[in-house]
Amino acid sequence: MSETTQLRVDGQRLWDSIMAIGEIGPGQHGGSCRLALTDADRDGRDLFIRWCEEIGCSITVDDMGNIFARRDGRNNDLAPIVAGSHLDTQPHGGKFDGIYGVLAALEAVRTLHDNNVTTAAPVEIVVWTNEEGSRFAPAMISSGVYAGLFEKDYAWAITDADGKSLGDELKRIGYMGAASCGSNPIGALLEAHIEQGPILEADNHQIGVVVGGQGQRWYDVTLKGQDSHAGSTPMPGRRDALVTAAEIIAMVQTLALEFAPQAVSTVGEMSVMPNSRNTIPGEVFFTIDIRNPDDNVLAQMAEQLGARVAAIAEKHGVECEMNEIWDKAPVKFDPDCIAAVVEATRSLGYSNQQMVSGAGHDACQVCLVAPTAMIFVPCAGGLSHNEQESAEPADLEAGCNVLLHAMLKLANRANG
Repeated sequence: MSETTQLRVDGQRLWDSIMAIGEIGPGQHGGSCRLALTDADRDGRDLFIRWCEEIGCSITVDDMGNIFARRDGRNNDLAPIVAGSHLDTQPHGGKFDGIYGVLAALEAVRTLHDNNVTTAAPVEIVVWTNEEGSRFAPAMISSGVYAGLFEKDYAWAITDADGKSLGDELKRIGYMGAASCGSNPIGALLEAHIEQGPILEADNHQIGVVVGGQGQRWYDVTLKGQDSHAGSTPMPGRRDALVTAAEIIAMVQTLALEFAPQAVSTVGEMSVMPNSRNTIPGEVFFTIDIRNPDDNVLAQMAEQLGARVAAIAEKHGVECEMNEIWDKAPVKFDPDCIAAVVEATRSLGYSNQQMVSGAGHDACQVCLVAPTAMIFVPCAGGLSHNEQESAEPADLEAGCNVLLHAMLKLANRANG
């Protein structure tokens, strides 16, 4: 390994690649809008594949649209060391969430190519489909299929707001591949990512060594009261679904505060019907997201949430249907993968700290079937899922260097 200890990535090339992808599906305020399986997503995938083929990578696309770009090793019978993330964004997404992890992996492999370094095990760059879940819920669906958490038929049948299915959209953009999802072996997976929180920036650390991810549960809630005239219906006896929803939303905030400091809760999506200025809302749909790194505490939060939602709906005389659509337990990452990240960070001289991810990531799915770890870098103000999301080029370069050397350690640990 002595000939590789001095390897460093090209930070400017990494930055330029991120900016180039950002030109595809640009947002209105400097960010990106590249929802999963849209034409913009297809164009981003096409560019990524072209870049990978330019450095001699072979491409495999599975039937969930996951892309694996492979660079051969000395012993291709060994399971590959894989790095990557996702290219889809939120509707008002930034230029770094997910994209950084894919292009950091590409830059690491470009560096190996430029320096004629062949690893013992092959290395691969992965792009996971529909990580965000903003068009097709739940999130991380394709890495979830890979990990055996979701059935493929279930995933293909998921529809967006316009009734278009994930499977049909995969076919439409030409990314339903021939390989069966889960058939590509993974010897170890590393995912680099912006933190999407304020801790690294506040503590003045350049690298976050991620040891696991917190658990989360998602709910769809539908409240049904009664449409009625806003002017002639007395306040007593109204069955206002929106007033009921408002009380539940305030309760969701209170619930997380009761389980402080690690609990978080969010109502992120809502629709009101009939959505008329002078009609009492008779039906409201909204989502609830609760998270905690302790599975027992998360279960307590879920129990309290269900009981309180039911009580509030009953108080207002409103029917309530609450469905849990996702239950993701907290995860712990692989000690050997974490050690490879720690060793790389220390050898490169970057300040670092260990941390648990507050956000969900594809690595938190794949860790159930393959050794996994993550690398975080700071983002300004901890802001993400926002077009103003930003990160410093020097931090992105540092995280990419850590990724490169962790990949080298894992890929060369076998006697290939």
